[in-house]
Amino acid sequence: MNRQTRTLVVLVVAVLTASAASYAVYRAIASIPARTVEVPTSFAVVAAKPMSMGTMVTRASIKLVPWPSQTPMAGGFSDIDAVVDRGLLTSVVENEPLSENKLAPKQAGAGLPPSIPPGMRAMSVKVDEVVGVAGFVVPGTHVDVMVILPQKDDSVARVVATNVGVLTAGTRSDQENAKEGKSTPSTVITLLVSPDDAERIALAQVEGRLMLSLRNPMDTVATETRGVRTGGLLGMPDVPPPQPKPVVRKPVAPVAVVEEPVARAYVVEAIRAAKRSDETVR
Repeated sequence: MNRQTRTLVVLVVAVLTASAASYAVYRAIASIPARTVEVPTSFAVVAAKPMSMGTMVTRASIKLVPWPSQTPMAGGFSDIDAVVDRGLLTSVVENEPLSENKLAPKQAGAGLPPSIPPGMRAMSVKVDEVVGVAGFVVPGTHVDVMVILPQKDDSVARVVATNVGVLTAGTRSDQENAKEGKSTPSTVITLLVSPDDAERIALAQVEGRLMLSLRNPMDTVATETRGVRTGGLLGMPDVPPPQPKPVVRKPVAPVAVVEEPVARAYVVEAIRAAKRSDETVR
């Protein structure tokens, strides 16, 4: 037997030995009975289908699923009756757990009003494809609201509300078409604003044209600008609007008060017959 033959025999024996050992280990592991570890579980209410903001929760739209008891969800529900007939404050996806901060009180009903935080207002503005940033202004985004005021000599553009949240995009019919997969451009954007911003935007809609600028959701710094005028676009210095001239009032001369002389009174002693009396004479 030459050297090559001996090497081949050793290699074959090693392979057969390794195969036999691997099979023996596999059989030993396979014969070990499976151990079932019971994890303590409870139940949690989750969405049975995707639902949009403002939807009224019904029994058909939710379900109970097992949930590990060691990691309970804060604000979650284990009873379906505690969730039914409550409006959603935010959109949810299928199998997403429902919590207290996602649901409106039962007395609040459904729709948009329950999703408005206390002290805030929902205000709708009319938009087109350009104003709505080509359709990228969707619920959950934040925008700056600008107004362009056309003037005869020098128009001006200025930010009137900054970091404004978007509640809805489009009318109810637009949203229904979007659910059906139809591409419908939004004509109305509903914004979440403070009462002061609501007044500014309302006046801006009447006096000029509104424009929306989309913000990064992580950028929460308020926009502070001086605005821009037509002259500024051409490199001219911005000319501030003419200020009203102060009204100069002439001093009024004091009116002299002349005091009238007061007549003096004299006391005279009068004697009539046997009677004496004092009489006052002016």
